[in-house]
Amino acid sequence: MITENLNRPRAAIIGTGFCVPERVMTNYDLEKIVDTSDRWIVERTGIRERRIAADDVATSDIAYEAALKALEDAGIRAAELDLIIVATLTPDYLTPSTASLLQKRLGADRAAAFDLQSACSGFVYGAAVAAQFIENGFYKRILVIGAEILSKYINWEDRNTCVLFGDGAGAAVFGAAEDGSGILSCDLGSDGRGPEVLGIPGGGTRYPASEDTISRKVNRIHMDGRDVFRFAVKALPNTLKRSLEKAGMTADELAWIVPHQANIRIIEAASKRLAMPLERFIVNIERYGNISAASVPVALAEADAAGKFNKGDLIALAGFGAGLTWASCVVKWAK
Repeated sequence: MITENLNRPRAAIIGTGFCVPERVMTNYDLEKIVDTSDRWIVERTGIRERRIAADDVATSDIAYEAALKALEDAGIRAAELDLIIVATLTPDYLTPSTASLLQKRLGADRAAAFDLQSACSGFVYGAAVAAQFIENGFYKRILVIGAEILSKYINWEDRNTCVLFGDGAGAAVFGAAEDGSGILSCDLGSDGRGPEVLGIPGGGTRYPASEDTISRKVNRIHMDGRDVFRFAVKALPNTLKRSLEKAGMTADELAWIVPHQANIRIIEAASKRLAMPLERFIVNIERYGNISAASVPVALAEADAAGKFNKGDLIALAGFGAGLTWASCVVKWAK
């Protein structure tokens, strides 16, 4: 819990931005390549279309565009950043980190940089890490990005997974605030059930890339949809309740919830469990699908650009995904 102490700075969101690829893949496009239908996808997920990156576009490319927009929105230069955190499970390379590539490209010469891998919870994990650095006075300005190009890890023959995922990047600049705004509380957790539930088994040291693993599509997304759904409908409301409890608040005090966009039915279930109207959830899943670590920051930045948030609003961010992991935080809006 982040204590109520106005002499101690908090990590406030001072700028947001997002970038999604131009190419739109609709459910009707998917009907042409796999045994599915628009009706089937919409009824089970709420997704109508998703964005797909061009073959020559890497994760750092869309992360860079999102970062530029967030920096512009915050009114600061990249050279003023102290730290860059990139949450991604689809980095440009195993090493160096995507954050290091961005640090160079942005011209953030004085910033430290590292990647964080917590799948769909990644951006909220990154926000919690940023909060610790800012609260203890170690850093003042931190750029946190969630960016994914999942389309390069999709098995386009698996109708249960290929309909779900898309590409995109969202970014937020966090600054030190002493007016009571910023991150009020966080909740992070994990249940390490591993890739048999949701993951990309191939490409690491357990199943290194080889002709065999590639032919068996071990390097593609694998998911037990029913198990993930059962996990998510509990994890999302439960982590939100814990963050609210740490902040000494209840759900009805929130102006908005920005959840991970995995499945509209999961968001609807959270709405019922929290007794909070669905209209107070930021939802864009119908246009972008599941973009993992980019999901929460894209929804956040898009809503911010649309003017949905007012200074002083209490907003909750929440993610859940592979690991299995979950994360949430309560934020007093500073902009």
